[in-house]
Amino acid sequence: MVMSVSLRRFARKLAFGFAVFVIVSPAILVILWMLSLALKNEVDNMAYPPVFVPSTFNFQNFFDVIERNRLDLYFLNSILVSGFATLVAIAVGVPAAYGIAKAQAHKLAVLTLIARITPALSYLIPLYILFQWIGLTGTIWPIAITHLVITLPIFIYVMIGFFESLPQELEEAALIDGCTLWQAFRHVALPLARPGIVVGGILSIIFSWNNFVFAAILGGRQTRTLPVAVFNMLTFEQVAWGPLAAAALLVTLPVLVLTLLIQKEIVGGLTAGGVKGG
Repeated sequence: MVMSVSLRRFARKLAFGFAVFVIVSPAILVILWMLSLALKNEVDNMAYPPVFVPSTFNFQNFFDVIERNRLDLYFLNSILVSGFATLVAIAVGVPAAYGIAKAQAHKLAVLTLIARITPALSYLIPLYILFQWIGLTGTIWPIAITHLVITLPIFIYVMIGFFESLPQELEEAALIDGCTLWQAFRHVALPLARPGIVVGGILSIIFSWNNFVFAAILGGRQTRTLPVAVFNMLTFEQVAWGPLAAAALLVTLPVLVLTLLIQKEIVGGLTAGGVKGG
């Protein structure tokens, strides 16, 4: 009996591990293939049959991308844009999500989700006309402001679930003790919602960092972000796969490292937001 129970547990773990491998393996394969392209010269990259492991590792592609394409400037632009959009989303989204959750305004929650899944191109033309009329086109401000279309809805929607999962008894006890609604929010709800703020902030950073459309249309030569810088490496004459893969890895690396460093907070936050309080 004990043996059969242990075998079933082992089979479940084995099946779970296999399922995780099947789901994750395509993403891992893409990253490994990009790394292979970045570490090979163009002769090996165009070879047939393809060469996965190069005979000699070529790091020159990374140096050429950084020196010739001003990735340091575009990296700084991406940090400024993503940081601004995320901080504003936190400052506005936390009280907005708290109000929606406590008022049980489910229609507003659905409207927030619709605003998130609406294609970015739907906002692009009116926003471009607006910023052109103001005279900000080509600066970094239009990109940072338009990224709120990405960060704010996703942050609000994530935080609504966290505030709805908090036990109402804690806030009611604070109100009975003489706290105002603002004080109950600040001293009770806000500290308990910290995991949600972390998760929403990380998701906002990732979506903002990877956005291409707004920066490609509204940005100028000095205000491009990293995804646009990678796109500008494509030419009509040829595709240099080595430098292109190196640039793509450099764009992906900061977000990947950030996610790995705080993966425990992300998992814990998502788990806490998915469990309703009793």
